[in-house]
Amino acid sequence: MKPLKHMKPIKIMRNGRRTGRRFTAAVVGTTALAVVFSPAGAGEAFAARACFDRSTEPYTSVVDGHLHFRPFGGRAIPFEEMADYLRKSGVRYANMFGIGQVLPADSDCTYYLDCPGTPVRPMLRNDFVNAESLRENRPEDPKLALSMTFMDLHHPETVPAGIALLDREYPGMFRWAGEVNVVKQAILPNLAEPATSEDIPNWAPFMRVYQERGIPVTFHSDLGSDAEPTKYLHLMEEILTRYPDNKIVWAHMGLSKELATMDPDEHIRILDRLLGQHPNLTLDLSWRVLEDLYFSRPGAREKYAALLDRHPTRAITGTDFVAARNKDYKVYEEELEVTSRINRALNNEAFRDIALGQNYFRLLGLKDVAPRVCPSRPRPQNGDSTAPAGTGNHVAVLDDED
Repeated sequence: MKPLKHMKPIKIMRNGRRTGRRFTAAVVGTTALAVVFSPAGAGEAFAARACFDRSTEPYTSVVDGHLHFRPFGGRAIPFEEMADYLRKSGVRYANMFGIGQVLPADSDCTYYLDCPGTPVRPMLRNDFVNAESLRENRPEDPKLALSMTFMDLHHPETVPAGIALLDREYPGMFRWAGEVNVVKQAILPNLAEPATSEDIPNWAPFMRVYQERGIPVTFHSDLGSDAEPTKYLHLMEEILTRYPDNKIVWAHMGLSKELATMDPDEHIRILDRLLGQHPNLTLDLSWRVLEDLYFSRPGAREKYAALLDRHPTRAITGTDFVAARNKDYKVYEEELEVTSRINRALNNEAFRDIALGQNYFRLLGLKDVAPRVCPSRPRPQNGDSTAPAGTGNHVAVLDDED
């Protein structure tokens, strides 16, 4: 079933018919850090009254913690249009990423896979464009957290100066870091320079800044390939061991198109071990590759859901949508729905923390609070749900309106 789409307030359509119910936003914690803006009129009635009914409410994530507002090259979807995509789909919180692999300004290429040999590099210009867009528009809904994406992890000596420049031009605006590439096999044909074990100790100056500011860092670090499934695992282990006090988010749980055939049981054992050893590690569930190549395998969804149920506070949601102009709302809507399917298989505790955004709020230090899940809701069987995909009712109070 397709996801529901509504803004606030609006009648909900379900199976082509109006439900007669309406939802009104009421966010808890109207004061947010830096550029995370709170909708006007937010109140505390939500915390006391709201209850999320999984049998009738949608299952799509209310947080897009992995959203690229800038493309690899070429034109981008305008800021106002992208913000409208979020509102229409019910996403009420999002990270505002640039892109960690930028094509040259004089290149006609818009997607790096279409032009092997054309170099891609991390650059500051994406962060400046995003910061200017946010400064000029300052939307009340959705709440957007600006992220630094310029860091070249193979040349860490360049990073402190970049942070200082962004601090000078946009003081207090950047509240996240990443997605930055440790090793991303897909861009190696584009002359990308992966980070090495020798580079990781040299990150200490900027990792100290992020730690002191409480800024989470999203690392893209491929686990391996079909030929060598754990070839690069040591890099993430070294990062986690060397920087135990940093909030580290592992993009896509280490998965990629280059690693399409790994045994889910082996992958889950690795994640389980790392989560147990490193309390500041958070898994990023973004990118439809997770659903297409892993969660959708027979029996795998329940295994991954069990992992998340064991560690309900250790994952955040996202789409990994790249806002290139050749895409539209339908593409975003589909990617949100696909990346949200794992939510249906979660128990109520994990659903609240992950799908309804409590983990994201905690990572960012927000005062916003996800609602409790209605206790009458039984756990979905076989990872399924009767409810269609969703629309951000984490900030909803039910009005008795026909």
